[in-house]
This record gives sequence, C-alpha cells and structure tokens, in this order.
Amino acid sequence: MKKINKPIPGEYPKYSKIYLDLLVDDGKILEHLWTNFLTIKDYVYNLPEDTLLYRYEKDKWTIKEILVHLIDDERIFAYRALRFARNDQTPLHGFDQDNYAKYSKANERSLDSIFYEYEWVRRSTIALFENLPDDCFMRGGFGIDLDGSIVNKRTVRGLAYHIAGHELRHFNIIKERYVN
Repeated sequence: MKKINKPIPGEYPKYSKIYLDLLVDDGKILEHLWTNFLTIKDYVYNLPEDTLLYRYEKDKWTIKEILVHLIDDERIFAYRALRFARNDQTPLHGFDQDNYAKYSKANERSLDSIFYEYEWVRRSTIALFENLPDDCFMRGGFGIDLDGSIVNKRTVRGLAYHIAGHELRHFNIIKERYVN
C-alpha cells in the first residue's frame, strides 16, 4: 500500500493532536486503517449485546452509536480529503456530531448491518487514499466552524491520520468506559 507520511503540527487543528498521538510514524496509515478495523470488529463482536447498548453516563453514546459515529466521521473526513486533494479551496462546514448520533438510530440496527456498512466505508476510504496522486497529500483547506468562523486548516494526509486516530480514540474509550 501507498506510504503516507505522518503530518506535522500545522497540518491539523490542535484538537486533533490527541488522535495523532495514538498513531505510529511509519507511513503505513492505510495498512493501520485496515488492521484497526479488523481489531475493533473482532473486539466488539465478542461483547455481550447488553454492553452494546450501555451508556456509562446520561447522554453518552452507546457502543452502537459510537460505531455509526465512526462511519459518519470517516465519510465526512474522506470527502474533505477528496475536496482538498482536487485543490478545491472552498471552506467546508463542520457538522453536529451529537445530532448525527441522535438521528442515526444506531441502537435499532443489527451489529451485522453496522459492520457491513463500516467495512465498505473503510474499503472506500483506503481506495481513495491509495489512488490519490502523490503530489496532493500536502494540499489542504479550511473548515467553517458551527458559528461561521473559518478554522481548522488540514492537509489531505492530516485527514487520513485524523480518521485513523479518531477511531483509535473511540476504541480506547470503549475499552476504558464500557467494558471495565
């Protein structure tokens, strides 16, 4: 698979550092995306059904809601990467992740349907980054915050690493707050 170097500060917003710190700097982010998906799938399938619907605090997401959130987030950030890779300089709007989770109805879905979708989104993401021209990974753009201000400069490679780190962050939360 294509090697994509880890981004440096300035290629992602400060809040993304918590995600990028979870990733090794070996350039094998696309391989890690696939193996991390398989690891999470195996882990979650070994959990009891009631754990998938557990909330460790009021208004916190269930594991099923987290999984669908990861799918939504990946779609959005891969789309942003495509826009920036194609040198589209239009600032891109943020999204309200809590509304996405609320209206996903993830808890009504089977785990099989969630992982079916998750796998195809992941395969699509890997195919996107694998087939982008090498000269596009340092291209970037800006986001528009929910209040309308232009913020969050990101590069294409920063978005690839965001997807992977964001996933690992939520996986760590599942292991720390839902299973112990």
